[in-house]
Amino acid sequence: MAKTRTQFVCQNCGTVYSQWAGKCDACGEWNTIVEEGTSGGIGGGPAKSSRKGRVVALTSLSGAIEDAPRVKSGIAELDRVTGGGFVRGSALLVGGDPGIGKSTLLTQAAAALARQGFHVIYVSGEEAVAQIRLRAQRLGAANTTVELAAETNVEDILATLTNAKKPDLVIIDSIQTLWSETVDSSPGTVTQVRTGAQAMIRFAKKTGAAVVLVGHVTKDGQIAGPRVVEHMVDAVLYFEGEGGHQYRILRTVKNRFGPTDEIGVFEMSDHGLREVNNPSELFLGERNNNAPGAAVFAGMEGTRPILVEIQALVAPTSLGTPRRAVVGWDSNRLSMILAVLEAHCGVRFGQHDVYLNVAGGYRISEPAADLAVAAALVSSLAGIVLPQNYVFFGEVSLSGALRAVSHSGQRLKEADKLGFKGAIQPSGTTENIKSPSFRQRSFSDLPELVAAIASGKKRSTPPAQN
Repeated sequence: MAKTRTQFVCQNCGTVYSQWAGKCDACGEWNTIVEEGTSGGIGGGPAKSSRKGRVVALTSLSGAIEDAPRVKSGIAELDRVTGGGFVRGSALLVGGDPGIGKSTLLTQAAAALARQGFHVIYVSGEEAVAQIRLRAQRLGAANTTVELAAETNVEDILATLTNAKKPDLVIIDSIQTLWSETVDSSPGTVTQVRTGAQAMIRFAKKTGAAVVLVGHVTKDGQIAGPRVVEHMVDAVLYFEGEGGHQYRILRTVKNRFGPTDEIGVFEMSDHGLREVNNPSELFLGERNNNAPGAAVFAGMEGTRPILVEIQALVAPTSLGTPRRAVVGWDSNRLSMILAVLEAHCGVRFGQHDVYLNVAGGYRISEPAADLAVAAALVSSLAGIVLPQNYVFFGEVSLSGALRAVSHSGQRLKEADKLGFKGAIQPSGTTENIKSPSFRQRSFSDLPELVAAIASGKKRSTPPAQN
């Protein structure tokens, strides 16, 4: 009989301790160490006698390369993010806030694959079969051959998948609900999540079926459970969106079989998620060209250019410490831009509150938005409307110089396609647009751009209403 021993595992990072402690030394969190029982020897596995290892064949780096076989869902935005479809024998982790639409997206994907003749099994540990059927009817996916199951026991799920017809895609919703009889801990703990993920990944590698695991997201925006689960799977996707906006973004964080900087844009409706082929029109739908403090940023998400409006409001404050509020951008990056404007351009924000917002709830991570943010801040402070139908892109250095960014040609082509008349860009940009109606204005440093904005016409104050 294997001897049962007790260990203490941090529920935040998965670190194992021999005794309980109030604070985890690895991640610094308090009250996250929980007692768990395991059976066997070192590492919690059953004690086994040592055996002689087998010889593994070695090969060279050169040789024929075969593309990974994929299962295309037919949903273009989903296939774009995954790199061309689900790879057979791979494990994919999808995370997102509660109610963001993870189950809706996977139900639509399962129905689309079933219509193509693929065998899809959907296992839910959070909903009953009747609830899944109701959602499928609302999405128009009820009349498909998708097979359903409501189960949380890992051994029972594996037995069902093994005895059934070989599936092409298996969806587990969610990984936090799975539990195994071999682990003496409650569902959702680090040990159970790791054990369930290992079992599903082994099934995927053994049978060649693509397995999609749904993961909950913590308040910090990370997938709940140990980070080791993200390292175990082949791809990690995050489903993002704001409750007040109808759009949803599927973003790639890790992908062993494709790019990691692609996004898929969807729009939530009463009948499920609808693909958005042109996200720029979605984020620029209600733009006011006559308002100061607004600049259109030409950004890139993977191979896709996206135009989005950046809004800035600089208002006088009576407080001793001015407020800095940012939505959709890095607050540390905003502090840097404000410091550069004050140090090199003479623009003072010490007596003003600064509010920065990315329209539509979109989130920007690339430094190419520095130029658009700086222009919006100066425009709002001076009350000067920026040139209409112009886009901005460029990185601002601490010295005030403007640095060129990658994929400038694609940014300019997207702006020209959507009817913009020109672009404000760093002088180091080498790409040009051949359209005669499209004008490119280049600046070498930020003081030069601020002087050009200051020479513009101030917006007249509307008459007071009686």
